[in-house]
Amino acid sequence: MQVCNHFSIAMKRSQLVLKNLKIFTSYPAESFLWPQIKSHLHTLSSHNLQDPIAIANALRISSSSKSVILGNQIHSQVIKLGFSENIFSQNNLIIMYTKCGFLDNGLQVFDEMTDRNLVSWTSITSGCIQNGESALGLEIFTQMIENGFRPNEFAFGSVLRGCTSLEDIKFGSSAHCLALKNGSLDNHFVISSLLYMYAKCGYVETAERVFECIKDCDVGCWNTMIEGYALNGYSYEALRLVSSMNKKGMVMDHLTFISAIKGCSSLGDLNFGRQIHAMIIQSEVKLSSSVMNSLVDMYFKVGEKVSALKVFSQMHEKDVASWNTMLSEFAHNEDAMVVDLFTRMLRAGLYPNRITFSILFRFCGSLVDLSLGFQFYCLAYHLGFTDEPIVANSLFNLFSKCGKPDIANSIFTGIPRQSVTSWNEMIMGFNLNGCTMEALELFANLWKSGMKVDECTIRSILGTCTGVEHIAVGRQIHGVIIKSGFCSQNFVCSSLINAYGRFGLVEDCFIIFRGIERLDLALWEAMISSLVRGGCINQSLDLLKSLIKDGQKPDEFILGSILNGCADVAAHTQTKSVHSIVIKTGFGVDLCVASAVIDAYAKCGDIASSRIVFNQSVRYADCVLFNTMIMAYARHGLVTEAIAVLEEMKRSNLQPSHSTFVSVISMRSHLGLVEQGQNFFDTISSVYGMVPSAGIYGCLVDLFSRNGYLEKAKCVLETMPFAPWPAVWRSFLSGCRTHGKRELGEWASKQLLELVPENDAAYTLLSKIYSDEGSWEDAAKVRLAMNESEILKKRGYSWMEL
Repeated sequence: MQVCNHFSIAMKRSQLVLKNLKIFTSYPAESFLWPQIKSHLHTLSSHNLQDPIAIANALRISSSSKSVILGNQIHSQVIKLGFSENIFSQNNLIIMYTKCGFLDNGLQVFDEMTDRNLVSWTSITSGCIQNGESALGLEIFTQMIENGFRPNEFAFGSVLRGCTSLEDIKFGSSAHCLALKNGSLDNHFVISSLLYMYAKCGYVETAERVFECIKDCDVGCWNTMIEGYALNGYSYEALRLVSSMNKKGMVMDHLTFISAIKGCSSLGDLNFGRQIHAMIIQSEVKLSSSVMNSLVDMYFKVGEKVSALKVFSQMHEKDVASWNTMLSEFAHNEDAMVVDLFTRMLRAGLYPNRITFSILFRFCGSLVDLSLGFQFYCLAYHLGFTDEPIVANSLFNLFSKCGKPDIANSIFTGIPRQSVTSWNEMIMGFNLNGCTMEALELFANLWKSGMKVDECTIRSILGTCTGVEHIAVGRQIHGVIIKSGFCSQNFVCSSLINAYGRFGLVEDCFIIFRGIERLDLALWEAMISSLVRGGCINQSLDLLKSLIKDGQKPDEFILGSILNGCADVAAHTQTKSVHSIVIKTGFGVDLCVASAVIDAYAKCGDIASSRIVFNQSVRYADCVLFNTMIMAYARHGLVTEAIAVLEEMKRSNLQPSHSTFVSVISMRSHLGLVEQGQNFFDTISSVYGMVPSAGIYGCLVDLFSRNGYLEKAKCVLETMPFAPWPAVWRSFLSGCRTHGKRELGEWASKQLLELVPENDAAYTLLSKIYSDEGSWEDAAKVRLAMNESEILKKRGYSWMEL
């Protein structure tokens, strides 16, 4: 009774601390949470302001409601009451600020402390790590040790979590040793944190050894080990551990089931997933929404949509996470049902959170639906979520995909705090829209700001460097990689190899490749692709053989890359060699690889082999294979055979894709079947209900230009819903040259030079138009202008295989 009275008095006292505070409820996010804050405040009553415990209770309310405005007001009251140097109050202020996400304010309070205890050091360490500043948290932890403080279980738990986020196994192992020395490994919280760190960093065997050494293993440690297996793709081991728990009679909680369900999702094992579902029903564990949400997610991931919808419909208590799970799945499939689901969620009386808006904005981006995106943006702004990092990042994605990088950049510069993920999204947005200089400038600003870049930043900016004109920038970024310590990360090295490959610097690619100790498949793929891009087909084949000799199996991307290289140079012998590897490795059933084999044989002149591969693969009935075969026949002028394949495609009930239309129109263009080509173009919208792509319009321009219908071609160029690009202008200009249309040729040449001033085709084709009609003086002027601009005509070449 006495304890209850003391608690009641403290609660009463804290009301007067808050009673005098002016609360700002107009801020959207704060006003959204204000009813909860207000309900807490009404429970407080007090007659004495001079009590740090009452202030601590008030700060606890601020922390739980994430209301920094309320916290700031309490802080000012603390100063007025003379508690600014009270360690207890200062510690509670640090906790409040860090939990509200205002780490800078928490650090300021910590720096101003004249005296600190273990709680002070632990609170600021934990706060740094919670706010994503793990490196700073580990540094403060080190200072705490140097100042003679002995870490408790909370400090160890936070530090191990920080090591996990940084994947700093060295520091984590040191913390492990210190915890062992201090006797903290008797604490299950510390052990669970340790298991999770090793598992998350990929050291599963070490986690297993730690797990085996635990004397009194509670359900939390079992759960962590199960989740660790699931995280690393050891789904079978995760499910085996669940079975072991069941046999030993361990009482499972909802976290056990969630971890087990994750294992089923990763493994794609529907049967085991259903067994876990049955165990959940039989157990005495309350069917929490988190467990049910995991079940819904698992059924979706294993392709059981009906079961997922059934579980969702049977849920008595659906929370925001339940609806987010549904929205995420439908958004991933670009299903218009997303809007209906969101409406039903609102009607159910639930408010969207930051995850909801992130899903919705990325969904609008994938649909390139700017109008719908703006509607969701207005709601997010009204509820105060637009400054949330995860929401802001999804907004950058939305506007970038909708071709509005300027709006994305405007939002980026307006958010109060920019994480490295925000910078990465913005760089990728600029890349997506071809804004090379803007992306490079943004990266330079990021580097100057002193913010630590990550591997995604490096990969994004390397993707910006697409041509030989960026070699100098690429080398500077290589220097940044070395300085930042990313040289040992395969993910970054594969991006660097790809960049040097695009520059045509194959030797530099080899230097990086040879300097890597442990080669993964992505690195082999990057190196082989770079060789193929550089025309080094024989070397790429040698590297493929080395890969197989190394005990690794090539994937569809490596095989497809080499086959495309063989096709480009019509290397028939090499194509046969790669085809044999395709058959041996079992990739003959892969549609993309089979398509690449068909294309390579056709470009090598072996149409019979193309047909054999097509016949072997056609049972999988995919439009990619049909498109490739149609195009193969078209290149060889075999119209009857190409049309037969098209008819066969229709009989297979396959919907033609844009590539199909490109293939058929290109075929008819080369064969002079203008009327048939135009009629086929018209069926795209009238029969198939599709909107012609830019590539299809390009084929139509080529159809008219190649066959002398240049006025029609000009009409298409002027009326199509796409701005003409260099390739389509070259096609039109080539037609002008073939059919002697001087005025149209001059017009097309001017348009082409405006787009690409250093293009040799514009000068060469215009010069030939003048020469063909006997205007030698005009032809000479064009040649002179070409020489003055220092533009060289690319040499043509031919080869034969002996």
